[in-house]
Amino acid sequence: MPKINGNEIRPGNVLEHEGGLWVAVKLEHVKPGKGGAFAQVEMKNLRNGSKLNERFRSADKVERVRLEQKDQQFLYESDGMLVFMDTETFEQIELPADLLGERRPFLQDGMTVVIEYYDVEALNVTLPQKVTCQIVETEPVVKGQTAANSFKPAVLDNGVRVMVPPFVAQDEMIVVNTETMEYSERA
Repeated sequence: MPKINGNEIRPGNVLEHEGGLWVAVKLEHVKPGKGGAFAQVEMKNLRNGSKLNERFRSADKVERVRLEQKDQQFLYESDGMLVFMDTETFEQIELPADLLGERRPFLQDGMTVVIEYYDVEALNVTLPQKVTCQIVETEPVVKGQTAANSFKPAVLDNGVRVMVPPFVAQDEMIVVNTETMEYSERA
């Protein structure tokens, strides 16, 4: 695995540090008046989700890990485990549902996701950035209400609450951004 200097760390990099796999979440370069500059890195453990703040000087060497990404299709859920199938080899893998966290409701049957592997261990599931959902409950459309930044609450067919513009009606299909969990556009 390649070693990189402490000042070459970027957000999103996966690092091997203190026996664990960590992803760099936030990064700030600090140049104090006295002493050498360093990178203040907020990291999240890929295995257990714990967070760590660490300082890396430019002379510090750290292992950068490359994760293998595979497209996999979601099949079904049973007993809190999500079953995915590799689209090339047709092998099936079970992952805990809590790996997706609050984005779990956006996972739909037959959806293709990207699963990141370290050797044979699956560490992360990435949903498509945009998912189409149906609104099952929202306030009725009010004619003439076109204020620039007004939004109203809506409940989607998967139970998630999002804020939508006032012109969007019940039973309409909308596109939701799965990263920000916000309304994106009409479908």
